[in-house]
Amino acid sequence: MKVLIAIVSILLSFAGYSQDTTSKPLKTTGVASFYASKFNGRKTCSGQKFSNDSLTAAHKSLKLGTYVKVKNLKNDSVVVVRINDRLPRNSKRSIDLSQRAAKQLNFMKSGLTKVEITVLESTDREFVNKDTAGK
Repeated sequence: MKVLIAIVSILLSFAGYSQDTTSKPLKTTGVASFYASKFNGRKTCSGQKFSNDSLTAAHKSLKLGTYVKVKNLKNDSVVVVRINDRLPRNSKRSIDLSQRAAKQLNFMKSGLTKVEITVLESTDREFVNKDTAGK
């Protein structure tokens, strides 16, 4: 009986717990790469056809459909992309971008770059390019 009371007490202590959704957007740093041309036309995890001409990306864990601001830490260029695919969990990369996004971040020649990834909240999406939202 004491064990049951202890378990119920523990469960009740978590009953009022909820995630803080008013906190600042999630920000991480890591290495970005970009998709090879051979992936054009293939299906992504979201079910959409991949296009290197769109502003999209693959990520290990962010919810599909999430918009993120990606900043190249080597040259301060910025792009907003929509997550529409998955990276393997064991990938050393943080994000895999379309070639269009990589061009905007100016790292096509190097192939990899250090980036800061910021998850955008719905109020931050007002400036999102129509190309990002539609593809």
